[in-house]
Amino acid sequence: MDSAAILDVTLRDGGIVNDFNFGERNMRSILSAVEDSGIRFIELGYLEKNTGTERGRTQYCNEKVIEKYFLMEKKPGVTYLAMMDYGKFDVDMLQNRVERGIDAIRLAFHKRDFYSAIPLYSEIAKRGYDVYMQPMVTLHYSDEELNELADAANQTPIKGFYFVDTFGQMQQPDIERMALLFHEKLRPDIALGFHSHNNIQMAYANAIAFLKLRIDRKKMLDSSIMGMGRGAGNLNTELILSHLNQYYGGRYNISPLLNVMDTVIETIREQYPWGYSVKYYLSSVNDCSPIYASHYYSKHMLPVEQLNELLGMLKGEKKVSFDRKYAEEIYRQYNGKEPYDDTEAIEELRNVFSGKTVCLIAPGKSLIDERKRIESAVCKADLTVSLNCNEFGADYEMVTRREVLFGEKDFNRKYIIPSNISRDTRENVWIVDYYRWITVDDETHDSSGFIAIKLLCELGAGEIWMAGFDGFSLDGNRNYYDAALKRPISPEQLSETNRAMAEFIRKKQERHPIRFITQSIYNKEIQ
Repeated sequence: MDSAAILDVTLRDGGIVNDFNFGERNMRSILSAVEDSGIRFIELGYLEKNTGTERGRTQYCNEKVIEKYFLMEKKPGVTYLAMMDYGKFDVDMLQNRVERGIDAIRLAFHKRDFYSAIPLYSEIAKRGYDVYMQPMVTLHYSDEELNELADAANQTPIKGFYFVDTFGQMQQPDIERMALLFHEKLRPDIALGFHSHNNIQMAYANAIAFLKLRIDRKKMLDSSIMGMGRGAGNLNTELILSHLNQYYGGRYNISPLLNVMDTVIETIREQYPWGYSVKYYLSSVNDCSPIYASHYYSKHMLPVEQLNELLGMLKGEKKVSFDRKYAEEIYRQYNGKEPYDDTEAIEELRNVFSGKTVCLIAPGKSLIDERKRIESAVCKADLTVSLNCNEFGADYEMVTRREVLFGEKDFNRKYIIPSNISRDTRENVWIVDYYRWITVDDETHDSSGFIAIKLLCELGAGEIWMAGFDGFSLDGNRNYYDAALKRPISPEQLSETNRAMAEFIRKKQERHPIRFITQSIYNKEIQ
């Protein structure tokens, strides 16, 4: 057998991109397009007891709501699936399969849950469903463990078995080694599937390598429209179908997919981008969940070389699933390894700022929209501090980004710089200990706003007037007065950053006079 059945995962794996919030109309448009393309296996989403909902999303509270609100009509010859992650849905809640409902379930599990997950495949099959096994991060298994995995799979009633390139790091030799090992060990009636990710741009090439393997067994490939999926994304459905048409006699209809790409998927991608990037490449080469890379890159705005060092510090099983607390612990370890004694600098700054009214200027878009108001505040304040921007003739500029510091032309100005950026000893530069000033209530927040407000309060400044602290918007073009400062940020990170800053300012206002000069999301959150 030289071809493979395609299982489209746009509604399931693609849903991780937008928290499964497709909306019913888009859900139906995507489903119809995949059905009309001729694909015979379609995954409709996740079953999740805690965060699943009844309708409008592809993360469902149970399998019954799928048939009730979404799968109104089934196309003959198509197998409709849902996925469970081990531990996130109670199999005892699963009702027996009915003709108008989903036909199959894939159960995914991590290596640590292997022994606990295996009995559940028989329990699911007893309820009438076809069942597929999906051991995540398959590269983390030794050959001995892979053999044990295959032996265990043979004792279950599964229809298919997938090996999974969770971190998008597999190369062709890995595909061949795993496929041939599983082909040799699995029962002949079990289909062999491959699920790829595109962190190093190998999803398409690896799929072709899998197709070329001469094994007498049914093969399956996962894909999604436009590669839609978290991080770097997946194998593109439209590309692999075209390849099957051209080289394997496939008769898939690509046009419906192109239409839904134009009318639905492109719009989603504008708001929730995915695809190859340096952070997902680094997560692949460091063998860790891409959420770590995204967390460090977006929250802490790290240079790439520091991001790579951080990811290299992640250990063992903690690398596999994102743990926010662990991520922050590693971040504090990383920044605490080279402490900097800023006692003298702090004392000098205290002598300057103590009791003074300070206008603190962040680089928000309101620097343009409310310029006159800011100019008036600057004239009335005793001192002005700008953050990563050279505006309004500020007395001091706090620089927390290397690219901003290296782009500076007036080196005679007064600078306040965290020790992770520079340890310059010139008279007009005050270096403050990075680790000390990013720690807020046992969490790390190293945006310039957090550092500056915490520092000014510690220095005993009088009133702090804040300008340009607009808060983050989903429209990235609204976040900075200078487009060069823009960094990608996910909706989740945006929401968390706004919440954390608003809460931080609220607590500081309880003991310190802080007020906003320009419009701000943080001010609204506080009120």
